[in-house]
This record gives sequence, structure tokens and C-alpha cells, in this order.
Amino acid sequence: MTATGAEQDATGSTARAWLWWGRRRSAVLDVGLAGVSAVECALQGVAFAEQAALPVPFGVLFGLAVGSVLVLRRRWPIAVVLVSVATTPAEMGYLMAVVGLYTLAASEVPRRITATLAGMSLVATFIVTFVRVRQDVQGGDFGAWYVPLMAGFMSLGLTAPPVLFGLYIGARRRLMESLRERADSLEQELSLLADRAEQRAQWARQEERTRIAREMHDVVAHRVSLMVVHAAALQAVALKDPQKAVRNAALVGDMGRQALTELREMLGVLRAGEDVQRAGAQKPVPLAAVGVAAAAAAAAAAGDGPCLADIEVLVGQSRQAGMVVEFAVQGEARDYAPEVEQTAYRVVQEALTNVHKHAAGAKVRVRLAHRDAEVAMQVENGAPDAAGAASVPGLPSGGNGLVGMRERVTALGGVFVSGPTDVGGFRVSAVLPHHAEAA
Repeated sequence: MTATGAEQDATGSTARAWLWWGRRRSAVLDVGLAGVSAVECALQGVAFAEQAALPVPFGVLFGLAVGSVLVLRRRWPIAVVLVSVATTPAEMGYLMAVVGLYTLAASEVPRRITATLAGMSLVATFIVTFVRVRQDVQGGDFGAWYVPLMAGFMSLGLTAPPVLFGLYIGARRRLMESLRERADSLEQELSLLADRAEQRAQWARQEERTRIAREMHDVVAHRVSLMVVHAAALQAVALKDPQKAVRNAALVGDMGRQALTELREMLGVLRAGEDVQRAGAQKPVPLAAVGVAAAAAAAAAAGDGPCLADIEVLVGQSRQAGMVVEFAVQGEARDYAPEVEQTAYRVVQEALTNVHKHAAGAKVRVRLAHRDAEVAMQVENGAPDAAGAASVPGLPSGGNGLVGMRERVTALGGVFVSGPTDVGGFRVSAVLPHHAEAA
């Protein structure tokens, strides 16, 4: 049979197993109760042997054997109760009967078995008590109700209290066990939530690093590419055309100052973020306030970024660098979401930068189309001119331009297509919805 669970009452457990006992204290308690029960049954066995006309040593040994069964109460509570019921006619084992019924009611034994055994013990005790009380009051002036009433009181007094107390203790143990399991499950859930929060924080940090790297790539790559092109042109015309050299030098200076200004703005944002992190480490910041600040920062960044109107300026800068650019706009211009306009500008900017890097001297067509629910842009260049490519020094490439453009466009729910053309050039096309579908 299952154990009663009494070994779970106290906290902690020993590393050494004590047979079916979980702790040393439980084993000592059961052995002590079995010893007391054995002594009780041995003393009661003397009177039983005299009444049954048996040798006294036999009654003592029988009582010791019966009382020692109590040591098995946690392992086999049904057997202990059955032995106590069987020895009820011999009027021995009262302690064993009480403790056995308590253990049985507190164990995980099915309730129908507990009720059956408790009823058997009650009936056996009532019969024996009825006979004994009737013998004691025989010849006395007592009513007919006295014997069954006294027998009922005594049998209920020996049976009901241990059963009810055992049921209470068993229910309490099961409740405590369920609370422990619930606490363990909650602890595991909290641990999982903490792990997920950490993963989300790492993901957010990675996304922010990627976004900053993409912005710096867009700013630095385009500006520096134009500066290199103008510097090469300056070197070529410095002696032949001093005035053109002066203009190219001024353009290089302007582009350098623009690049430095944009880089300072980005670094300022990063330093502000570090200051916020230091302040947050010193004093906790409410999560709602962080969310509001992040949303405001994102809106400010989107609002201060480039827009579709700046594409014409962008094309003009490429023309000043010597590139032949054809710019066409279809449809009526309208106001788009800030992130849509910024993404469209970055796509055109990166495409022109790639032309400067990989197709110097090629003719470029930039097309911008305003449609009902979307805005489309296309940058297509022809085959590079060998003479123009030879006049421009090689520009390093990180291989992240097309990947960054694709990520920007798809993040807003748009479509991005790029690839070589049949005439040896390259085409970059993107379509963005009127409103961003994803952040």
C-alpha cells in the first residue's frame, strides 16, 4: 500500500534511506510506538491466556507478536487495521487499533476501503464492548437501554476520533503538497519569463545595433564615396582647370562637413542612451516611462531623417560628382509616413552609392512613382564605362548594401527586387505601402 506521507511533515530529508521511512525520526517514532504496543499486548495477553486456559508464556509471546505489527503502519496500514480487528475479541491492542485507524485514514488508500475497515472495527468493538458491559452489569438495577448505549459510546469513542483526525491530516498534507507543486510551477514559469525577457532584451539590443550600423553605413558610404570621386576629379583637373579644382575641393569640404554632422548626431544619440542606462542603473525607471521615451525617440528620429523631397538634392550631388543621372517623377507627391519616406530615400542613396563604387561612368536612371496606395522607386544603371572606371580609385565594399535595403523595405511590408540587367547594368527596385505595415 502507499505510504501515509507523514514523512513530509518536517522540512528537509536525510540522504540515507531507512527502508520505507523517508527520515530517521519517522523510523524512531514507529519503532517506539510498536514497542509500547507490544508491551501493552503482552500484558493483555496474560489475561487472555488465563481466560482461554492457555499457558501464560504463549499469551505473552502472542501479545508481543501482535503489538509489533504496528511498526508496519506506514507501509501496510490495511494489514495493521485487519490485525487489530482480528484481536479485538481478545481485548488487546487498543493503541494499535487507534494508531492503525489514524494511519489508514491519513494515507492515500481509497476512501471506500477506509470506510469498510473503519466500519468493521466499529462493529467488532461494539460487539466486544456490548458483551463485556453486559457481563459487568449483570444482576444490577439498570435499564435495557444502558448496555447498548454504553457499548455504542465506547465503540464510537475508540473508532471515530482517530478516523476523523486522520482524514483531516491527510487532507492537510494533500493541500500542502498541491501548494508546493504550485509554488514550484510558478517558480519555473517565472524563470522561463525571466529567460524570455533576457532573450527579448538581447534581441532588442541586437536590432538596435543593426539599425545603427545600417544608418552609419548609409551616411558614411554615400558621403565618403562622393568625396573619393570628387577627390579623384580634383587630382585630375588640379593643373588643367584650377577653377574646377576649387569647386571640387569646396564640394569635398561640404560633403565632409555633412558627414561629420550626421555622425555627430548619431554619436549624440548613443551617448544619450548611455547616460540613460547609467541613470537607470542608479535609480529604477518605470517600464511605461521607458516605452514612452523610446517611442518619442523613434518618432523624433523618423521626423528628423531624410524625406522624398531630398532625393532631388541627392541626385544633384551625384551629378556634381560627374555622374550622368536621369531623374523622373510620376504621379502627384503626397505625404507619407516618416519611415516610408526615409526608407525610400535610403534605397535611392544606397543604389547611387553602389553605382559610384562598381559602375563608374555608367548612365543612371532614377524613377519615382506615386501611386494610390504605395510609392515605388527604381534605380537602373547601364554598363560601366571603362575610361570612367579607370579614373576613379577602387572603393571598398562591405557587401551589406543590398542586404540593408532589403531589410528596410521588408520591415515596412514592401517588396524589394535587385539584379543585373540584360545590357550589363544593374537594377534596384522597391515598392513601399502608403503606411508602414510593420515596425
